[in-house]
Amino acid sequence: MSEVASGFQVDGERWAPAGPLTMDSVATVLAASTKAALPASGVIDLERIEVVDSAGVALLLAWKRRAEAERKPLAFAHLPPSLDSLAQLYGVEELLVAEPI
Repeated sequence: MSEVASGFQVDGERWAPAGPLTMDSVATVLAASTKAALPASGVIDLERIEVVDSAGVALLLAWKRRAEAERKPLAFAHLPPSLDSLAQLYGVEELLVAEPI
């Protein structure tokens, strides 16, 4: 797996962002992800996410919109409980469906 940008790793099969997904980091992760092909497996692994805020939710929704525009499936593995709580709060939990592990 190679690191495309700080906190964003890709290997072709999966994306694996790491660290915080907050207002301070999301712009960098989004910029790095636009340069990478969507993961071939359609899975983004969130296991290494440490902290998340509403900007992190917005990032995941942006990835879902991109996948829809490219007509590719996209699911999230290891959805952190804090991210799941925020998604429920904003009423978008059905858009951030976690992949079974």
